[in-house]
Amino acid sequence: MKRSSSKLCAALIACFCAAANLYAAHPGGSAAAPADMEVTENENSIIMKENLDLTQQWDKVFPKSDKVDHSKVTFRNRYGITLAADMYVPKNARGKLAAIAVSGPFGAVKEQSSGLYAQTLAQRGFLTIAFDPSYTGESGGEPRSVASPDINTEDFSAAVDYLLTREDVDPGRIGILGICGWGGMAINAAAIDTRIKATVTSTMYDMSRVNANGYFDALDADGRYALRERLNAQRTADAKSGTYAAAGGVADPLPDDAPQFVKDYHNYYKTGRGYHKRSVNSNAGWNVTSALSFINMPLQSYSGEIRSAVLLVHGEKAHSRYFSEDSFKKLIGGNKDLMIIPGANHVDLYDRPDIIPFHRIEAFYREHLK
Repeated sequence: MKRSSSKLCAALIACFCAAANLYAAHPGGSAAAPADMEVTENENSIIMKENLDLTQQWDKVFPKSDKVDHSKVTFRNRYGITLAADMYVPKNARGKLAAIAVSGPFGAVKEQSSGLYAQTLAQRGFLTIAFDPSYTGESGGEPRSVASPDINTEDFSAAVDYLLTREDVDPGRIGILGICGWGGMAINAAAIDTRIKATVTSTMYDMSRVNANGYFDALDADGRYALRERLNAQRTADAKSGTYAAAGGVADPLPDDAPQFVKDYHNYYKTGRGYHKRSVNSNAGWNVTSALSFINMPLQSYSGEIRSAVLLVHGEKAHSRYFSEDSFKKLIGGNKDLMIIPGANHVDLYDRPDIIPFHRIEAFYREHLK
């Protein structure tokens, strides 16, 4: 049976959000090491590294460039989760390069939009990585298909940690780029991590705002309380069943009265244009209870204190445009800019090289990563 558009929008809010992960402990109090983790002890600490199963095949939704060298890399975040990334390096590169870490859209994997951005920027002379956030794609973390405003902000800083360790990266010239919901995470990361010198967001979502207030801020306090009741009822059901119910990915088939932006999501995530077998949005979706932490923990609370450069890019026709416009109002300083792309919708900025302003993005990074 097809869902109505009102129920669909509510499902989308649950689909585009996440929750944190907890580790069980031994009766003696020490953390249990899962079977797929390698444990190394030294004098002062215990290092736990997940053993990830990384494909060596080119399984992206975009063509491979012959102008860059591609490889798989891994690194750990501050919570001990091992992240998987694709690294793109300009062929015949010399010396220390400016580097950029890319992630998003929310519910996507590095084989989709973020990889396209990373490869394109590498073609323009930057060393780049596109990473899968914690609990998604080829990255580690259990349970799967959850997100966290804290942990996913940390994922960007962990990517910076990794880039700083490379001999071919100039540690004073590191930037980040977040797409869709990871645009909001990127702003959050730039507010806390002073090592980040330039931040670009593309077609940004503020995931805490959309989960707490609904689309277009239509949810009031009573509606938010009803949402909390539903989510906590599901949490109880999950605790009893020992599993995490999935919210479902992008609707398929589409309801007859689906909003245009939902049709746009479907056209990317559910067709040959952008479908990927590891993508949360292309498949079963986020866990139903994923919204809980976002409702309670606002992102971008200190964005007005960002001193490094920020460029926000958004489509004129995007349903999400208000996220970038309102975020831009909070930013302070002459090194902040908002670019609206005429005629573009939200998903156009996922994978349309004729619409994504790569020349402007490149110029921004060259100006501020020098």
